Amino acid sequence: MEPREPAPRTPGITGSTFPLIAIDGPSGVGKSTTARRVAERLGWQYLDTGAMYRAAALALHRTGTSLEDRSALERLLAGLELSQEGGRMFLRGEDVSEAIRSQEITRLVTPVSADARVRELLVDQQRHIGSRGRWVVDGRDIGTVVFPQACCKIFLTASPAARARRRFLELQAKGQMPDLEAVLADLQRRDQADSTRAVAPLRKAEDAEELDSSDLSLDQVVERIVARHLAHS
Repeated sequence: MEPREPAPRTPGITGSTFPLIAIDGPSGVGKSTTARRVAERLGWQYLDTGAMYRAAALALHRTGTSLEDRSALERLLAGLELSQEGGRMFLRGEDVSEAIRSQEITRLVTPVSADARVRELLVDQQRHIGSRGRWVVDGRDIGTVVFPQACCKIFLTASPAARARRRFLELQAKGQMPDLEAVLADLQRRDQADSTRAVAPLRKAEDAEELDSSDLSLDQVVERIVARHLAHS
């Protein structure tokens, strides 16, 4: 499998835009929760692309496959079976929704998601799923690479301190005992890696609206995105 840049147009889509909302932004900004709520408001479906990359990282971890082992990686990717049902992520039929959120997989997902071979496979899957439209999709390159023809593009941001605090509280709610400074350092590390990677780096699409959620509630963020979509639909 030779790495290649994803095609700039979405297979099966004609015209300049199509009904799909792309929400991009850095880690810890609340993209998944926001996208899920926006989808519920509109009666659309939600696709968690971050969970797909996490599931791929989990598969590599479980099999001991290294990104440097070209043959082993290609064999794993050829048999990678991912599906999403009702907001749950499945790997070969197993519900791995909790397993992919562990701190260990969080540390692994950045290099895995930056690998061109992994991205080629998962971008193709994401385009296939979303090709009929009426999806809300979140990630880091949705509006720039995966669905550049999306009718509504949002670049969701928040200050590093706000993002670290939210992530800290999320981990506490799950019974973990995180260190706030460590959480902040991890977010900053991922920001640097995501924005400087060679393939599909994190960046704001030229026609995306930047929305800073540092001082906004989840309901306020959802309302602003829904209003922007309706104003341009």
